[in-house]
Amino acid sequence: METRLSSRRNDITGTSGLSPGYIQANLLILPSKYSKDFLDLCHRNPVSCPLLAFTSKGDPHTVTPSTCIKNADFDLRTDCPKYRIYEHGKHIDTLTDLLSHWTDDHVGFLIGCSFSFEDALVSAGLQPRHQVTRTVVAMYRTKVPLMPAGIFTGATCVVSMRPYKLQDVERVRDVCRPYLAAHGEPIDWGWSALERLGISSVEKPDFGDAQVFEEGEVPVFWACGVTPQLAVEAAGNKIDGLVFAHEPGHMLVTDFTVEDLESLGRPVYN
Repeated sequence: METRLSSRRNDITGTSGLSPGYIQANLLILPSKYSKDFLDLCHRNPVSCPLLAFTSKGDPHTVTPSTCIKNADFDLRTDCPKYRIYEHGKHIDTLTDLLSHWTDDHVGFLIGCSFSFEDALVSAGLQPRHQVTRTVVAMYRTKVPLMPAGIFTGATCVVSMRPYKLQDVERVRDVCRPYLAAHGEPIDWGWSALERLGISSVEKPDFGDAQVFEEGEVPVFWACGVTPQLAVEAAGNKIDGLVFAHEPGHMLVTDFTVEDLESLGRPVYN
């Protein structure tokens, strides 16, 4: 797919609005001995961590199910625009590829992304603000606990935010609801949601860019696939070896289409 090749060539920074109709994915790559714990984390937190596909140990070229990436010219180490490197739960670097860091022991997981339903929002006349302003969607740490699994304990969830007029929220919910593999409908909205979610200031996102609000608009929040990175942070020294993730807003574009959503609504790892 052209978007993945553009990412490999470092021609793009950010994937919102690209490859309309195709499912975009968050990424987490772990040493293999932690893969079972992370799989359990996805089982227990399907809204924040809807699992699309995974790799075999040490193989950056093939995912299961294979229909997620149909193009044989695929490399998990290069086909995101940017990657984060974690060591002992700390973000230590951001790179444009993982070629010098990947090992034969790493396993990759593709997690659904809310960018996947943005084309449907555009078609409904509800274009997300960050597409208009060409910024990265705002993302926030919350106080909402993540259900623990194995070494992954004590983490909280991340949410993404898009401004909409209050009278449009029900239409936004209707558009996004079928996209269960991409976090589905919003989990909260309105100014009072800031307190419920534990967000101190909508003007200071933890990831991405602050968004401009127009008169009558309120923040609308979705579960976010950056949540696994907080799980890695919380695990800290329990993790030996390097962990890799996408840079927030810089996704891996899959070959799944929106027509595949029915099958994606079922666990792909059973």
